[in-house]
Amino acid sequence: MDWQDILGSSILIPQQEPIGIVHFLGGAFVGTLPNLSYRWLLEQLGKEGYVIIATPFLNTFDHTTIARDVLNRFETILERLQSNRTIARAYLPIYGIGHSMGCKLHLLIGSLFNVDRAGNILVSFNNYPASRAIPFGEQLKIDRTLNLEFKPTPRETNELILKSYQTRRNLLIRFDNDDIDQTAGLNPILQQRFPEMISILTLPGNHLTPLSQDLNWQPGEIFTPLDAIGQWLKQELSRDLYRLNQEILRWLNPLAIK
Repeated sequence: MDWQDILGSSILIPQQEPIGIVHFLGGAFVGTLPNLSYRWLLEQLGKEGYVIIATPFLNTFDHTTIARDVLNRFETILERLQSNRTIARAYLPIYGIGHSMGCKLHLLIGSLFNVDRAGNILVSFNNYPASRAIPFGEQLKIDRTLNLEFKPTPRETNELILKSYQTRRNLLIRFDNDDIDQTAGLNPILQQRFPEMISILTLPGNHLTPLSQDLNWQPGEIFTPLDAIGQWLKQELSRDLYRLNQEILRWLNPLAIK
């Protein structure tokens, strides 16, 4: 599989017949190069038959405009892929997967626009005000001295989700060593919206686990102590990433995971 660039987005087409489409949105800063930052995780989904459309974005204070822009680009790309028969026009389920700020954007998309989603996977949801989300923002007190805040604000975002969010099936994933995750506050909001349609998982790892890459250690012809250390490092560094990938695939297609 090779990544393609269409309208500034990174596209991955599986070699086999596609079984679904994933619209991926990453974190506030690492999301600018999703095919590099989240390469391993996204390529594993591609190997399972999912078309990946990873839309980069530059973070501004206007998150509503960002949500509209990434949705417009996604829909334009999807239409182009269908018109040139890269993927069939037959119905394929569309899933949103977001990490950190990407979760907020998917929630805004599902609340503000009429979209067809089979479900969303929201990993390490983050909805902090500008004073905490921006480095040194609390020390600078930017929200008070400059009167700058994200649009919508964290409170407005929660109210919007509770009132208007339309995607019924959702998987919320948080990590047990993530101090900036706010999934615990999002879960009851979505539970009020769609009771019994929300799943929540706590996995080993931290806020950067989705960005991890598999350590490709190949032992030599003669297995040495250095090879043993390399294999141990590969196992330790990859365990949390493998578990995340497995749980995502299990939720997307439970029958495919043994």
